[in-house]
Order: sequence, then structure tokens, then C-alpha cells
Amino acid sequence: MQNVSDKSGQPKTAPLEPEARTLADKVCRQIVTAIVKGDIPPGHKISEPELARTYGISRGPLREAIRRLEGWRLVERKAHVGARVVQLSTRELIEIYRVREALEGMACRQAAQNMTNEEIASLKRLLDEHETSVEQREGRSYFQKEGDLDFHYRIVQGSKNSKLLELLGDDLYHLVRMYRYQFSVSSSRPKRALKEHRQIIDAIESRDEELAEMLMRRHISAARRNIEAKLDVETKPEGDEHV
Repeated sequence: MQNVSDKSGQPKTAPLEPEARTLADKVCRQIVTAIVKGDIPPGHKISEPELARTYGISRGPLREAIRRLEGWRLVERKAHVGARVVQLSTRELIEIYRVREALEGMACRQAAQNMTNEEIASLKRLLDEHETSVEQREGRSYFQKEGDLDFHYRIVQGSKNSKLLELLGDDLYHLVRMYRYQFSVSSSRPKRALKEHRQIIDAIESRDEELAEMLMRRHISAARRNIEAKLDVETKPEGDEHV
């Protein structure tokens, strides 16, 4: 990636060549997966030399990938600190889940109105694949790949509401994926979540808008309570059973 100057004389970044852009796309997906799974944990400092060695990529495409991660709110850059993987406070995380409960409930209601029979059948097949994945991990985690392989993303798509897709599919999407996965590890939540997903898709297939919305809201509320319980255990002083 070359640095050039604009009319004011300030340096700016030249556009990536197509090959470099493709490489940036690939590495960006790999880093997103590493962050979502916790291989690059919250709060971890982003080291360009380290990532360049890990992923075998030059600085130009790597910087483009990091720029995208900042846009997706997975990485934040602070003065005198540099770039780090985002680490939400408990309050911020719970607030996001409350927003999800309202917006995804609405998306589920509209999905019951607008999803085609073919889309519903495809989503049921996806849940069969997810069930196999959960069984292989013995119920320890429920990792859903991004986009069309993500149940929640498909529901939002099925709502046919572009604003909901913008909010839940862009602004909060990868951040939600990260916490959704990391708080499902080593708990009984994955199997329950899969069962709840099946109940939701059954309500959508029945075109029961109210039930679909209620089930989705309950589903996300249960996930939020799971997070609150885990955070409570992690922050409880050792030896104090009543905090």
C-alpha cells in the first residue's frame, strides 16, 4: 500500500490493488473468527508485526483488515494506547442484549410475515447442521459461522426490513457474535439455545407473528441472564457465598 498526498499536502492511503484487497478480505475473516472464538481475547493489543507473521500478510492489506475491524467495532483505537480488541463493560454488554431483545423480536415478527417457505425449509436444514456441531462439541459451545450460516442473521434477513438488517447485520453483528459464542462455552446453554431456535422457526413456519416475537425475546432474554449469571460468578469475591 502506497502513501500519497491529497491537495492539502496531508498523506492519505492509496486504494488497494484487487489482489491485495482479496487478501485483506481473507485475513479479515480469519481475524474476525479468532476474535469471536477468543483466540485473540478482549483487551488484547493489536500488534501489526505479530499479525503479519501469523497470517503471512504484508502491512498494506493488514492495515485495511484492521480498519474494517474498527468499523465493525471489534477493534478500538485509543490515544497513547493503540489498537486493542474491544472489551465491553458489563453495563454496555447488557445494554446491547436489551437492544437485541427488542430489535430481534421485531425482526422475528416480520420474518413470520415475510419469509418464504423455501427460506424456512433452508433454515430448518441449517439447524440440523448446528445440532450436529453441538453434539460433536458435547454441548460445550455453539459456534455459528457468519452470514448465511448464522441463525440470527438469517432471521433478520427474512424480516425483509433493510433498517433492521443495517442495525443487526452491520453495526452490532460481529460484536454480538463474539459475546454470544464466548458466553456459550462450557455451559448447558448451547443445547437449550438450539431447542429455542427450533421453537422459533416452528412459530415462523406457522405464521404466528406474536408467538415468534415472544419466543425470540425470551430466547435473547435467557441468553442475557446466562451472561449476567456468569459475570456474577466471575466477579464474586472468593469465599463469599452471599455476594
